[in-house]
Amino acid sequence: MAHGVALALAGALLLPGCQSSDAGNASAAQGQAQAVVTIQSGGKSHVFRVDVARTPAEQQHGLMFRTGIPADGGMLFAPYPAEGGGPREASFWMKDTPSPLDIIFIRGDGTIAHIAENTVPFSTDQVRSGEPVAAVLEINGGRSAELGISVGDKVSWK
Repeated sequence: MAHGVALALAGALLLPGCQSSDAGNASAAQGQAQAVVTIQSGGKSHVFRVDVARTPAEQQHGLMFRTGIPADGGMLFAPYPAEGGGPREASFWMKDTPSPLDIIFIRGDGTIAHIAENTVPFSTDQVRSGEPVAAVLEINGGRSAELGISVGDKVSWK
């Protein structure tokens, strides 16, 4: 019984890395909020136009099944967790996610805590933040390295 409760709790805390509607190349789910995210890195500003997953349902859905994510696209999970309570450790997986992602874990002060680069599509392995975070940004796999984005860089959105 304890094992079942632990699995249920673990399942509730895991968020899929990527999901959309059944329209695989749709850039945004119908009615999905949008945000402009800016990452300050090495004196440069990198701007992304992303979908925002605010509710628990949106965060569970994430970017799953989505392909064709624009180079400046992705998804912002903010606030994380959607049910509130302040920053906490995040755990994602890539189940049902066909595209590799860079998962960027953002502290409450807006700095990058950890970047999980090029996560493996369809993997059920947990990708953890390693510390409490207030938001999570998912972008195309390899973009962080390509743009020189690293731990400690500042992230903001509107």
